[in-house]
Amino acid sequence: MSVYRYGGYHEGPDPLASPFDVAGVLDEIGDEVLDGSDPRQALRDLLRRGINGRRGLDDLLSKARQRRRDLQNSGNLEGTLNEVRELLDQAVETEKNALFPDPSDNARLKESELSSLPDDTASAVQQLENYNWTSQEAEQTFQQIKDLLKQEVLDAQFKGMKQALQSGDPEAMNKIKDMMSDLNAMLDADARGEHTQEDFDTFMEKHGEFFPENPENLEELVESMARRAAAAQRLMDSLSPEQRAELEDLMQQAFADDLDLQMQMSQLGSSLRDRRPDLFGNSPARMRGDNPMGMGDGTSALEELADLEALEEMLNQDYPGASIDDVDEEFVRKALGRAAVDDLDALKAMERELERAGYLNKNNGESELTAKAIRRIGQTALRRVFSSLKSGPRGDHDIHDAGASGELTGSSRAWRFGDEQPLDVVRTVSNAILANRTNAAGDGVRLDVDDFEIRETETRTRAAVCLLVDQSYSNIMNDTWREAKTTALALHCLATTQYPHDAMCTIAFGSIAQVIAPNDIASLDASGYQGTNLQHALMLAGRFLDKHPDADPIVMIITDGEPTAHIERDGTPFFWYPPTQETIALTVAEVDKMTRRGATLSIFRLGDDPRLEQFVQGLAQRNGGQVFASPTGRLGDYVVTNYLARRKGRRRSA
Repeated sequence: MSVYRYGGYHEGPDPLASPFDVAGVLDEIGDEVLDGSDPRQALRDLLRRGINGRRGLDDLLSKARQRRRDLQNSGNLEGTLNEVRELLDQAVETEKNALFPDPSDNARLKESELSSLPDDTASAVQQLENYNWTSQEAEQTFQQIKDLLKQEVLDAQFKGMKQALQSGDPEAMNKIKDMMSDLNAMLDADARGEHTQEDFDTFMEKHGEFFPENPENLEELVESMARRAAAAQRLMDSLSPEQRAELEDLMQQAFADDLDLQMQMSQLGSSLRDRRPDLFGNSPARMRGDNPMGMGDGTSALEELADLEALEEMLNQDYPGASIDDVDEEFVRKALGRAAVDDLDALKAMERELERAGYLNKNNGESELTAKAIRRIGQTALRRVFSSLKSGPRGDHDIHDAGASGELTGSSRAWRFGDEQPLDVVRTVSNAILANRTNAAGDGVRLDVDDFEIRETETRTRAAVCLLVDQSYSNIMNDTWREAKTTALALHCLATTQYPHDAMCTIAFGSIAQVIAPNDIASLDASGYQGTNLQHALMLAGRFLDKHPDADPIVMIITDGEPTAHIERDGTPFFWYPPTQETIALTVAEVDKMTRRGATLSIFRLGDDPRLEQFVQGLAQRNGGQVFASPTGRLGDYVVTNYLARRKGRRRSA
């Protein structure tokens, strides 16, 4: 009988996880864009917020900050000095107790020497260096000071060294010296370009016990040691000047009788600084806890603190060119655990899947949405508008057959997504045969999406569509900009998918006007500048219509304010409120040009400004156009309905 055991899954991706919902993620980004976010900001917000129940960067950042605060409150960095002082006091007290029963003058002289020791610990230790101890116990306690300092200094450089030296192995120090000598020799050889991986493997085989993290090459070893050396330096910098000078004097005394070890330590420190100077020079750390830490433990705490600070910077993503790929998984694992790594992997997988699906690419190291993604966001905008059409009080908007066809014309063209015309089977199969896509057996044809052609039918007149969107500061104040941008995206999506022969132009106007590229509509934001330059917008729209003389002109204007700006003869913008007669006259002149082009205006008025209402009504009467007072939340409904109605009224035979 087979025996099975079950347990928690700890490493790697979840084998039972459902497929990644790329479309759902992109729609979530699209919803944020349509609510006013820039596409890049919407993507960043999603990474910060998290997906599918996984924590985002903000949550991981909060956990990292909490871990840093806990670590800072876990202890202080004065442990070694305190321990040395305690050993010194213990040795002196033991010696005095041994001298007390002795009636000799020599005993009194020694007592006097002990009583006059300097308050400075390092000076007191130095003064007792040649002291002739009466108590053997006191002498052994004093000797522990040197042993302690050596252990702490070496532990600050090599994690776990203190425990190794406390094992009592008389050869331990000699092994350390041999390791450091070989390490310095290997670093020197590497600096000369003579180091090989075989040299490193030999070194690890001989001295691997000192490196429990088990680095795979010299670069990994140097990285680990340099980080610890930088943390040790940060510890020293975090002490007060008096404490730092005292501890440096004590360390100098501890290694005074071992110049070879002192030289090896100095050489190693210089090599690590030369290789990774970027790790050194960090600001002093603030440790606010009550528990004193020795140099080794303090260095470990500061090393972890430095990693946490680096991790916070990675997670914060507020530097130029920031990318989620910058976040080091090993840092996350050490600081926050395996579950946090899984959350990070999910975010990275999201980016990879968006990129694989063609919705995302990298530009100068920064992620940005592609034209395909913007089109998808346009479809989201269109769904919002259609939802409004279906749920609204007006029932005269049948949009299911938008772009439908009539009688066959006898010609065909390549199929595009959204086409509803019948397939031209003969042309479709012929394309596959000409492309040599027959089966190996020769008894069939393999069709590709590029082979499909449709039979053209009665078509509508080609239209040149201009959507003029007010981008002035008042749109921010009146909170109408988000709806205007959604409408622009929806209309562009409808025109390009259901009426692919139409020419579409979006023009944003504030203090000046500008033509907006299709892929930039989603990124468009209210200008923040005062001025409603409808004159300039109509000028640009007129130039666009003149490029398409064979197309029927459709001009739609979305605005919440009367014109307050125009372009002077020298090309500079002019703004004044209330509007000047010159601004009104120049705007009306552009409307008259539109009328001569045969373009009637559909004006969508936002807000209840009576001056605007009077002005646009006058323009409509002059031009023969229409004015629509759009209720809040129904702008897209009105614009799309108007566009469809005008397209339905312009059919002709091809």
